[in-house]
Amino acid sequence: MSAMAELTTPEGARTAWDAIAPGYGEWVGPTHHWLGNEGLRRADLEPGMRFLDVAAGTGALSLPAARLGARVLATDIAPGMLEQLARRAAAEQLAIETRVMDGHALELEDATFDLAGSQFGVMLFPDMPRGIHELARVTRPGGRVLMTVYGDPERVEFLTFFIRAIRAAVPGFPGLPTDPPPLPFQLQDTGRLASELQGSGLKDVRVETIVEGLEFRDGDELWSWLMNSNPIPRLILDQLGVTGVHESVIRQALDDAVRECAGGNGPAVLTNPIHIGVGTR
Repeated sequence: MSAMAELTTPEGARTAWDAIAPGYGEWVGPTHHWLGNEGLRRADLEPGMRFLDVAAGTGALSLPAARLGARVLATDIAPGMLEQLARRAAAEQLAIETRVMDGHALELEDATFDLAGSQFGVMLFPDMPRGIHELARVTRPGGRVLMTVYGDPERVEFLTFFIRAIRAAVPGFPGLPTDPPPLPFQLQDTGRLASELQGSGLKDVRVETIVEGLEFRDGDELWSWLMNSNPIPRLILDQLGVTGVHESVIRQALDDAVRECAGGNGPAVLTNPIHIGVGTR
């Protein structure tokens, strides 16, 4: 089995995400807290609600939800991610329960939560429809399900910067496949996201696209963010046989691109289209 294929198995996913958990907690999770608030606001989270975060990572949804007064259960297949989340929650004196769990088959009773959500989590599942069905199953009648996912990869600037930088070192690199797209972009179409939410028995489904901005001061920051954002970037480089010399070229190309984007005035802001889907159980 290839390294990329191993990400589709529970054991492979757990190992890969555990490996980047410290870097994810440092570089990536905090950059998405703003987005977590945007999703929770659209899902009408209120103090005292029971909130479930599936594939929670280091808490970009869980921490904002707890700050808003929700009673939070954060689940993830990778224990290392939840350890990072628990440390951050303790530092803020937030009461967040964490449980290691595969979101394809939640070990939770039906109709338990007022709101169940996932930000950049269930969208990665090999069986994504099953993941959304599980979110809906554990949500009480009248409760809501929240899904936050990436839009068109050609408009995700951190990705386009990365692809161009790889081509500076490996000119023949074709980029990401499009049919089918990689798991992170299987819900890039708003119609598909709405259809999957409706297919899980949700009603009053609405999908809104917003723009997220990520700030990077230089290429080193962007490199650290990319390498810790997902196991896939490193796997791509490994499959291409990227050497230390290649990596130096890629990192220099990233730095040049970030500095050009910034125009010599503060950090570069790379934008990404984000779809926020909400449905009622």
